Amino acid sequence: MTKRIVLDANILIRAVLGKKVREMIARFAPTVDFFTTDRCYADARRYLPILFEKRDLGSEDAMAVLEGLTGWVRIVDNSLYASYEGEARKRIAARDADDWPVVALALLLECPIWTEDADFFGTGVATWTSNRVHLYFGE
Repeated sequence: MTKRIVLDANILIRAVLGKKVREMIARFAPTVDFFTTDRCYADARRYLPILFEKRDLGSEDAMAVLEGLTGWVRIVDNSLYASYEGEARKRIAARDADDWPVVALALLLECPIWTEDADFFGTGVATWTSNRVHLYFGE
């Protein structure tokens, strides 16, 4: 059975800014289904140009890398996970209620979240960080 995992926006951004996360996604794409919310993808599209501007770098290449991730990462529309909003908000409310879409998608897909954001800890959804997610993938 193929494993699934939901990527938080910070993982998308890491996949663009560095090679390690992007290479891990590429390596495991044949055996793992990667998902993200439409909101996470929009956040990455919004924040990457700002990050590159701060470093006096052009963001065109970064945006191309982000677009390229869609070959491995499925962007899920809000209409598919919205029915889990109430439960997701209850679980994440004490931390960051704005993160409810990631929790909702993980609940819908019955899978863990890949993130570097501690706000997801304690939500009742398994959470993996970049330095350990390979264990979930079976390596």
